[in-house]
Amino acid sequence: MNAVMPARAQIRQEELPSWRGAVWRARRRGVTLLRSPAAIPDRKTMNTPRSEEMAHPSVRTEGSTDALPFAPSLGLVLDAARMPRRSTLVDRRVLLITAVAVVIAAGAALIAQVLTALIGLVTNLAFYGRWSVDFVSPAGHHLGAWVILVPVAGGLIVGAMARYGSQAIRGHGIPEAMEQVLLNESKIAPRITFLKPVSSAIAIGTGGPFGAEGPIIATGGAMGSFLGQLLHVTAVERKTLLAAGAAAGMAAVFGSPVSALILAVELLLFELKPRSLIPVALAAVTATGVRYALVGSAPVFPMPGVSEPGGAALACYIALGALIGLVSVGVTRIVYGIEDAFEKLPIHWMWWPAIGGLAVGVIGYFAPTTMGVGYTNIEAIVAGHLGMAALASLCVLKFLSWSIALGSGTSGGTLAPLFTIGGALGALAGMLLAAWAPRLGIDPRIAGLVGMAAIFAGASRALLATIVFAFETTQQPFGLLPLLGGCAAAYLISALLMRNTIMTEKIARRGVRVPSEYAADFLEQVTAGKACTRDVVSLHTADELGEVRRWLNSGKAEAQHQGYPVLDDQGRVRGVVTRRDLLDPGQPELRRIGELIRREPIVVREDHSLREAADHMVAENVGRLIVVSRDPPQRMVGILTRGDLLAAHARRLKEAHQAGRHIRIRQALKRRLDTLG
Repeated sequence: MNAVMPARAQIRQEELPSWRGAVWRARRRGVTLLRSPAAIPDRKTMNTPRSEEMAHPSVRTEGSTDALPFAPSLGLVLDAARMPRRSTLVDRRVLLITAVAVVIAAGAALIAQVLTALIGLVTNLAFYGRWSVDFVSPAGHHLGAWVILVPVAGGLIVGAMARYGSQAIRGHGIPEAMEQVLLNESKIAPRITFLKPVSSAIAIGTGGPFGAEGPIIATGGAMGSFLGQLLHVTAVERKTLLAAGAAAGMAAVFGSPVSALILAVELLLFELKPRSLIPVALAAVTATGVRYALVGSAPVFPMPGVSEPGGAALACYIALGALIGLVSVGVTRIVYGIEDAFEKLPIHWMWWPAIGGLAVGVIGYFAPTTMGVGYTNIEAIVAGHLGMAALASLCVLKFLSWSIALGSGTSGGTLAPLFTIGGALGALAGMLLAAWAPRLGIDPRIAGLVGMAAIFAGASRALLATIVFAFETTQQPFGLLPLLGGCAAAYLISALLMRNTIMTEKIARRGVRVPSEYAADFLEQVTAGKACTRDVVSLHTADELGEVRRWLNSGKAEAQHQGYPVLDDQGRVRGVVTRRDLLDPGQPELRRIGELIRREPIVVREDHSLREAADHMVAENVGRLIVVSRDPPQRMVGILTRGDLLAAHARRLKEAHQAGRHIRIRQALKRRLDTLG
């Protein structure tokens, strides 16, 4: 099979238009075309020696690297030879996406203020019978037992809006946004931009025990998705715009741009790349700037000055975080247990919010502070204004009211209720510890801060976002260390005991796989030159098909591959033919191998990463690439197959699963003593 062909194979005349078209399309895409990549210097044998000057460690020692069979749909009609573009951190489109994200952020910040005013209007009308947009608590009403019917009325309206408008307005909105990101290319129905804030304003304004942050985050995300569907953008860019709107909504409510950015990364973007990080960060800054201009820069939950905790107190805060982590697991399971119970009711789901509203009304009649967003409750907890009885009552009754209402499928957020429950429990535990062991130096206010952050960190597993959020909303620097320890402990307990989170359980039940870890792409760390197969078996353009077929049927190991590069008499790669092409009964045996080549091979340089190579395979719809050297770019190094890509993961799996000890002190000391002796 190593016969030398007498003349170079030429592109047939009828192929020239397609070649010229490929050149024109490639130049528009900024792709380099290689018409004549040089081949292996030694073409006297089929196998390239491993001792070549450019030799690299081969992955053949780690597993099989034989080419995978081509699917019939592939057919290996190779496109004109070209390489993938080298990836860069950002391109000029990021400027466009960033500009759009800033516009979305300004709009989301204004919508946040409108929604806050709308909640105030509904609250004033429902509980006080007056026209006002002031943000007030329902706790000061004078309705008596009639207050029980107010949340029921709100539930009836929200149920009707969900049935005749969109079911997507049910719940707190973040799981639904995550589902659209993961399954629907971040395309949210435009009507959600209107229905979600209105339904949430009605649910919260009529006493629903929810925060305004969830609906505003969902509304901002829907706004970003809507603009992303109007503009000519990719799915990744639309996801960035969705996340920018969501982060802007959170930043506009709480004045917390850094935690809004981190939350978007942890729950919506599922990546940490400059292409998305920059637009979302600037969107969060823009929304916070709008909030400062309209509301001011004071912290949302002002906290009085506290002293720096000592070592004993810090240990107690970490233990408290672990305890709250257990509570977060229980809270999540109870919430979805209640939701499962509603699923078993023999009535249509549009009536469920009214049933949940009945529970909210009954509990609110006995404990008015459990109704509404409850931001004043959080302020009172971190300021140390509540006693033990008030904290215990608020913790238990707020949880009952919120969990039943959320399980019924009404519209509202989870962050503020969880902060209230966890903060009350943490402050209560801090008071008990301070009374029992005053020498520990426990501050109930810091304990409340740790409790409210730890329960959200455990329930959502948005660890970094929760820590930064608690700091940004209180601006209490001495709380950072207890927050880090307590939230990390809660995160640990939650990760050990609970597979899904309060944000992902709903969509996980629908079969959606949600990423939970972020790691550098291993394929980005390995070059094509190190992973490719260098023992390349090649054919020549002058070989007769009949001779090649007899060689294929010889049973030799090198004749079992599924594809072969074809060289000319000067050792240059002219193309690739597959076993399917060679065994095609429609081809006469006297035909030359060079005549079977339809197009030139698709190549990749040896310094390209395996991620670039894998993406190139997908883009070109092929299963193998010719690997060429960087300097000169025409010299063939080897062939990279899909099997090589899989085999490259052997090192990653080894590092992850094979434990070993590399330093043995006893043996080292013994050798040292023997040397001295």
